Amino acid sequence: MKRILLLLLTMVALSFQAVADDYQSTINTFRQAPETQPFFSNAYAYAVFPTIGKGGIGIGGAYGEGKVYRGGSVTGSVNMAQLTLGFQLGGQAFSQIVFLQDKRAYNEFTSGSFEFGAQASAVAITAGASAQAGSTGTGAAAGKSQAKANYVSGYAVFTVAKGGLMYEASIGGQKFSFKPN
Repeated sequence: MKRILLLLLTMVALSFQAVADDYQSTINTFRQAPETQPFFSNAYAYAVFPTIGKGGIGIGGAYGEGKVYRGGSVTGSVNMAQLTLGFQLGGQAFSQIVFLQDKRAYNEFTSGSFEFGAQASAVAITAGASAQAGSTGTGAAAGKSQAKANYVSGYAVFTVAKGGLMYEASIGGQKFSFKPN
């Protein structure tokens, strides 16, 4: 089972590395979404992940690399790793942005190693039909988010589906590792 999972995650990671993602185009995508526009004007900082690859067969995982921005400047790089358990099958790619409401949230997130528990959720904003449940939260259908976004404990998380198909009813958490410039 571990070998199958490792093979699937390797295939997902290699296929997404071939796609050249631009941080600015990802930020622009989120800036254009009505759900995220207010967050850009009131967030202390944000972390952007142009592509996170996710895959699973019973046991799943995800990985992505991003940058943290404060005041329009990059303050460091961040990696996201996720482990999920439950019913899941497939693979997908998505972009993610984590808004940090205030200095406390920023300091906590950039302390080196930060983790969202299984209860953390994201609001999915997509142009296509998509649905998901798990540590990335409830999904969206036909481009309309199913939940109104608010800060929870100083954080607001949004995702945009990029491709793939994944069925899941799983639980897990996301762990972030920050490295300052």
